[in-house]
Amino acid sequence: MTVLDTIDLDFSAWVKIKQAHIENILNSLLPLETLAPQKLHSAMRYSALNGGKRVRALLSYAAAEFCNANENIADAAACAVELIHAYSLVHDDMPCMDDDDLRRGKPSCHKQYDDATALLVGDALQSLAFEVLSTKNLMVLPSNEKDLTSFYRHISANESHPQIQMLSILAKASGSLGMAGGQAIDLTSVGKPLKQAELENMHQLKTGALIQAAILMTSVTSTPEKIVALRAFADTIGLAFQVIDDILDVEADTETLGKTAGKDVNSNKPTYVTVLGLDAAKLHAQALHYKALKALQAYGSEALRLRELASFIMQRSY
Repeated sequence: MTVLDTIDLDFSAWVKIKQAHIENILNSLLPLETLAPQKLHSAMRYSALNGGKRVRALLSYAAAEFCNANENIADAAACAVELIHAYSLVHDDMPCMDDDDLRRGKPSCHKQYDDATALLVGDALQSLAFEVLSTKNLMVLPSNEKDLTSFYRHISANESHPQIQMLSILAKASGSLGMAGGQAIDLTSVGKPLKQAELENMHQLKTGALIQAAILMTSVTSTPEKIVALRAFADTIGLAFQVIDDILDVEADTETLGKTAGKDVNSNKPTYVTVLGLDAAKLHAQALHYKALKALQAYGSEALRLRELASFIMQRSY
């Protein structure tokens, strides 16, 4: 089913189709457990499959619809961002990081296997993400000569092939000025009284950068105006995602979350709840949600899926 085939579906049906679709792609992409090294491949599949709500992949597909991106770009972006996210969770749960024994309702990778295997799983999933983006041409060229000329002018104006841009977006979002950097700040902030601006900077890197990448990778052949709107949307919805995560850490139980409830507070880590208070954190999430919607206000029904996903993020229970 292509990007355009799902436009007329209601939101819940669209979500189920896209979740099943990305699960199938990942299942076919990940090496089989019977292939050597069997233990590593088993652990990779254990960590990357049955992966929760797939919010980042859903954002890639919604942005693809908004930008009229082709199916290859949408699938590659969704797959790559989910592999990076899975790797980050495996490493985050390790004793040297956040030290959590539970993830998505089952033992964390290092508990199910061992620390060394978990480390290699993260490395391998990260490598596979970039392999997905680099091994084949994701572009479907227009058949109309006029559209083809316009396409190549766009490529020239952006100085690099869209596929290279996708690689660059994900690499920057994953590195020291993105997710890895945010995790480093998080680890050094335990027990410290951060100001709200410092907390937001940390989470723009740790959580927001990958969410922004999920959205922007599918926009590489879109118009500058739409890219600007997507950046504004991604910046705010990424922060809103983290605020909701901090609220759930306080209000939800371990069974619902699928990970240890209250872990951040018990570990003396700064969160939006500890910095702002629970009620103010909820108001802040609502303000970010409003700002995200406002960024897409000019685009009406074109941005429907993105707006629906913004509400989906605000209403999630885990």
